[in-house]
Amino acid sequence: MRRINKVLFMFIILVAIFIISLTLSNKSPVFNGKVNDLKNKFYGKTLNKEFKTKIKAGNLSTDYLIEQALRDIDKLQLNTVNIPVVIHIKDLKATDMTVDEESKKKAVELIKRLRWKKINIILEAYPWIDNGKQYETEWKPVDINKFFDNWKSKVIKNLIDDIAVPYHVDALNVASNFINMESYEASWIDIIDYVRQYYKGLITYRTNWWYKTEDFNKKLNNKLFSKVDFISIAAYFELSNKDINTAYELTEAIKSTTAHKRKQNIEQQLKEFHDKWQKPIFFGELGFPRRNGAAREPWNPEPTKIENVLEQANCFEAYRRIFEDKPWHLGFSVFAIGETSENKNYYPSEESIDIIRKWYKNNNISER
Repeated sequence: MRRINKVLFMFIILVAIFIISLTLSNKSPVFNGKVNDLKNKFYGKTLNKEFKTKIKAGNLSTDYLIEQALRDIDKLQLNTVNIPVVIHIKDLKATDMTVDEESKKKAVELIKRLRWKKINIILEAYPWIDNGKQYETEWKPVDINKFFDNWKSKVIKNLIDDIAVPYHVDALNVASNFINMESYEASWIDIIDYVRQYYKGLITYRTNWWYKTEDFNKKLNNKLFSKVDFISIAAYFELSNKDINTAYELTEAIKSTTAHKRKQNIEQQLKEFHDKWQKPIFFGELGFPRRNGAAREPWNPEPTKIENVLEQANCFEAYRRIFEDKPWHLGFSVFAIGETSENKNYYPSEESIDIIRKWYKNNNISER
C-alpha cells in the first residue's frame, strides 16, 4: 500500500510539472532544464552532472532499425544509446549543410520507445558527406566562418529545439572527429556557450584518436575541452602490428603500443587528458572489425578479408581490463549497433557481446 501511495504521489508531481512546463517552457531554458532533470530522474535515468554511474552505451549506425536497436540495447545490457541524426553535406569543401528530416523523425520515435526503459540518450549530429562516400575526418570547409555559423544555426539549434529539449535528451554531442576544424578553439567555445543558453543537459565533444605526441599536446591544450561536461574520444588507437593477438598482448599494448614501434602509452595520455581539465573521459566510439588485423587498424572496417570474431573480442577485453575500474574513466560506447547486415563488420560478435555484458557488472547498471 505504501508503495502504491508513493507511485501515485510521483505521478501527481509529474503531471503538475508537465502542466507548469507547458506554460513556461518557451520562456525559460533554465526552467526547462530543471524540468528535464526531474523527469529524467522519474524515468530512472542515470546520466547527469554527478557522474555516479558509468556509461555503457552503443552507437547506432545511421541506417539503424528501431526494433533491432531495442534488441541490441537489451542484449548488450546497455544503459545509454548514442542516437545519430544525419546531416547532409555536399562534399569535403562544403560550408553549408541540412538536417535530414526522416533521420530526425526516427530519432524521436526511438526516444519515445525508450522513455520507460531507464536508457540515457546521447544525441549526435552525424555528418553524411557526399552520400556517405567521404569521412568527417577529411572535411575541410573552404570558409571556416561560414561553416561555424551554419553548424551552429542550421544543425545544433535545430537539434536542440526539435529533439534535445522537448524529448529530454541527457547529453548533446556538439561535433565528432572534426580534425581540420578542431583547432579553432574560440569558435568551439562560442558554440558551446551558445548551446548552454538553450539546452541545460550535458555537453560533450568527440575528438579523434591520435598517435603523434604533437597531436596529443594540441588536444591537451585545446581550451574547448574546458567547456564540455565530459570528454569523448573515438578510441581507434592502433595497438599492434600483428593480425592475431591475445587479450594479454593487447592489454600490454594499451600501455605501450607495438604498432609501428610507437610505444604510445594510451592509458597514461588519457589520464593526463583527465588531469588537465578535470573532466571524465568517455570512449564515444569503441569498435573493432570482426577481422584479422582489428588491433592494427581498428578504424578500418576491413583491414583484412579474414573474419576473426575472437580478435574483436580480445580487443574489447583488453580495454575492459585497463579501464573498467579507473575512477576518471566514465565509460564507453560500442561502435556500431542497430543494424546487422553482412557489411556491418563492426557489429559485435557473440564472443564480444559476452565481454561487453560483463563490463561494469558490479555497478548494477543493467538493473532496469
